Amino acid sequence: MSKTRTAPDFWLLASILGLLAIGIVMVYSAGSVLGFHDYGDSFYFVKRQLLFAVLGLIAMFFTMNFDYRLLRNYAKLALIICFGLLVIVLIPGIGDVRGGARSWLGISSFGIQPSEFMKLGMILFLSYLLSKEDYKITHFTKGLLPPLGCIGAAFGLIMLQPDLGTGTVMLGASLFIVFTAGARIKHLAGLAAIGVVGFIGLILAAPYRLQRITAFLDPWSDPLGAGYQIIQSLYAIGPGGLAGLGLGMSRQKYSYVPEPQTDFIFSILSEELGFIGGLLVLLLFLILIWRGMRIAMTVDDTFGSLLAVGIVGMVGVQVVINIGVVIGMMPVTGITLPLISYGGSSLTLILTALGILLNLSRYAR
Repeated sequence: MSKTRTAPDFWLLASILGLLAIGIVMVYSAGSVLGFHDYGDSFYFVKRQLLFAVLGLIAMFFTMNFDYRLLRNYAKLALIICFGLLVIVLIPGIGDVRGGARSWLGISSFGIQPSEFMKLGMILFLSYLLSKEDYKITHFTKGLLPPLGCIGAAFGLIMLQPDLGTGTVMLGASLFIVFTAGARIKHLAGLAAIGVVGFIGLILAAPYRLQRITAFLDPWSDPLGAGYQIIQSLYAIGPGGLAGLGLGMSRQKYSYVPEPQTDFIFSILSEELGFIGGLLVLLLFLILIWRGMRIAMTVDDTFGSLLAVGIVGMVGVQVVINIGVVIGMMPVTGITLPLISYGGSSLTLILTALGILLNLSRYAR
């Protein structure tokens, strides 16, 4: 193990704090109208975002300032707790239904999403399991199927809520770890074919998912229904031009883009800050992913390397899907933009995970 650094990776830390700062400003700008209309307070959403940002930064400070190898000891326990929460949230009367999914535990407007914590729990467990020296990931039945079975069970519980977006991010980050650990391409290719068939089945099983696919291909075929969100998002991005309409000057946040402070916050950002503002956010995410992958390649032990791959994969998959949806390149999935969108569970979770990545950077060569 290489000597611990006196400070975490500067560029990684700077990109995280830069994105967080932009996110807080944009949550206020995008959510001020809705906050005043629904709660009589223009600062309603940003005050709550600041609260969770502080909690997340405290968690990030903690997770980047201890020996990350100790996480091995809690990997199984973390996964068991996450599975338990996923089961509990499905119980009527305990789990809250919001946005059509029974995915929340909490009181009133305060709550947590167990599926968000499963993303990190699964990353931690897979990194622990697949980093064992005697684990043979190249063996199909004894090596590959056990972790895939665990991933599939978690994905199935998340889909019972249902929450396809969060399940997809968890699945994508997990498969990055499995691939990096050395799984055979032919095994993964065969399972991918089965997965595509299953994914199509999930879409066909729920009419609203099929409507989203149809709307993605031609949103103007149903401009007031399934295609409404994508059309309004594009109406926001287009007028933004190069430099934007100016901070706080969005027109689409006036009840045109639904929930502008969450899933579609990037469209409001592009409308107010233009191509330049959108490009700045993308560059910060690219810096974060670049430094994260560099850490994954230079950490001395396999556990740390897989942990870094999983965290970077989680952020990367979420960013690609969210922005893909906002610009009309993907179907609407209900995924937030990390560090930018409003959301307590997602913000706290992502800062906690990035704290682990910063911790790993202290041990990178």
